[in-house]
Amino acid sequence: MASGGIARGRLAEERKSWRKNHPHGFVAKPETLPDGTVNLMVWKCVIPGKQGTDWEGGYFPLTLKFNDNYPSNPPTCKFPAGFFHVNVYNTGEVCLSILSDTWKPSITVKQVLVGIQELLDDPNPSSAAQDASYRLYSKNIAEYKNRVRQQAKQYPSRV
Repeated sequence: MASGGIARGRLAEERKSWRKNHPHGFVAKPETLPDGTVNLMVWKCVIPGKQGTDWEGGYFPLTLKFNDNYPSNPPTCKFPAGFFHVNVYNTGEVCLSILSDTWKPSITVKQVLVGIQELLDDPNPSSAAQDASYRLYSKNIAEYKNRVRQQAKQYPSRV
């Protein structure tokens, strides 16, 4: 297969599977280029804040970037720069074990997105990626939760 052929084949299958069955409120679709073609290597996604959490009501944009070695290598997952979360770098890149040391080629786009949704309300302070949110989370949880609720309001549903 040509360079990236395995990755593109897998992503085409994931796209079909996603269209048939995906979690409510989530969006995941390959980007459309200016010429109208689809780029399977970059997906534009939306992760809804889980009901009953401080994230509820927010619909958070996330970009997945796949390389030619997918599914052997995980995608890079990025929220907008400056996204407020203990496990998100200031660049927006998500720090999550299933995207690094515990990655397995069998992990699907759906599992990645659901895992990130879980991480939103259940951060891992022992793997902090952002100093400001980590300090607030560990020293003033009430203010941390307030910041999360404010951030959720910045990302309303587009529907």
